[in-house]
Amino acid sequence: MTYLDTHAVIWLLKGSTGLSRRARQIVETDDELLISPIVLLELENLYEIGRLTSAPEDIFSDMGAAIGLRVCDYPFSVVVNHAMRERWTRDPFDRIIVGQARSRRAALVTNDGRITQNYDLAVW
Repeated sequence: MTYLDTHAVIWLLKGSTGLSRRARQIVETDDELLISPIVLLELENLYEIGRLTSAPEDIFSDMGAAIGLRVCDYPFSVVVNHAMRERWTRDPFDRIIVGQARSRRAALVTNDGRITQNYDLAVW
């Protein structure tokens, strides 16, 4: 089981050229690729301000068909309990994305330096 950070989803959509070799390898070999529901909200924010040209629903649909990406349905209350302990950041997106992965002790593909410093299962 591997979670993808928002920017990893965007890079995969563009053909994975922005991913490290290790991140690409994990994405290609893991048969359970997940995103936190908050990733959809972050994609929506990026779409609304014009940084993405595709709607999040379209991105998710394309990624689901291409690599089997799914939205995690783990209980949100458990995720929030973990996210509340991520005191190294005030970014609610990062807190929930890491909380989601940490609650399942799963890898998280991310190039975010703060996340890689603070989450031992971050992969880049």
